[in-house]
Amino acid sequence: MNDTPVSVRDLAGRLRDALARAIVDGDRTAFGLLVALLTRGHVLIEGVPGTGKTLAVRAFAAALGLEFRRIQFTPDLMPADVIGTTVFNPQSAQFSVRPGPLVAHVVLADEINRTPPKTQAALLEAMEEARVTIDGTPLSLPQPFIVCATQNPIEYEGTYPLPEAQLDRFMVKIQTGYPAQAQELDLLARVAQGFDARALDVGGITAVTDAEAIVAAQRAVRAVHLADDVRGYIYALIAATRANARLALGASPRAGVALLLAAQAAAAIDGRDYVTPDDVKDVAPLVIAHRVIVQPDAEIEGATGASVLADILASVPVPRA
Repeated sequence: MNDTPVSVRDLAGRLRDALARAIVDGDRTAFGLLVALLTRGHVLIEGVPGTGKTLAVRAFAAALGLEFRRIQFTPDLMPADVIGTTVFNPQSAQFSVRPGPLVAHVVLADEINRTPPKTQAALLEAMEEARVTIDGTPLSLPQPFIVCATQNPIEYEGTYPLPEAQLDRFMVKIQTGYPAQAQELDLLARVAQGFDARALDVGGITAVTDAEAIVAAQRAVRAVHLADDVRGYIYALIAATRANARLALGASPRAGVALLLAAQAAAAIDGRDYVTPDDVKDVAPLVIAHRVIVQPDAEIEGATGASVLADILASVPVPRA
């Protein structure tokens, strides 16, 4: 694949088409997954049960044609169950590394908030440095590498909310909800016609790319031009979160970097080699809302990270071309 935004747009179009065969009302989910993939980031999908979170990730992995592993997070899951361990071979009298399910291109961390912080933390090194350390032995992860985690916002019994430090490692957070009437009727029609979520290949969801093309697309995204005034706009948005009285914690410098990278990805997905303020505004809810903490009194009044961010986006002046 050529290293250009046009080729990124073509790749994104193929992946979106593949996802559309599996999930309805999934444009924003597909966009968030693409942004995370193209920026070498990771994605957290939050929604009530039965809204297609796991299906979206499985379909995405099938369309990528990469090695896929699913980890069901439970209260008794240990770090070694995720990253791997060393085993003793009595015949050779030596220890060897046995990688865990985290060592794959696409990892689905299902119900990530149902496991204790110690096991959640096992993901941090992998998400930040694309490697794991197994009993002191570092092991590089295959490239591309993406963690797609899911969580249910309405279950509190037996759950462990992700700490802010780990939330900050997710490039994108996607909120899923119930589809509109037309989309849900479309879903029922597909099932009536034989669609089976357990057999995605039968539904026509097969690989439309490969690892080499994805890495090339990631390089193309980093080459997208970002003008000085757009960089200034990104900083102004980040600074506004820190100055907002309704937020106890504003966006970090890492959040600013994530916003810049995501805006580059949005431009490339659109086939452009330059970022516009609209790209920044488009990705900001996906990238920033989960990284801020709302003041308790503002939360009681109904404020959320997303609603405060929406007000900030409406108030911060947009640079003119």
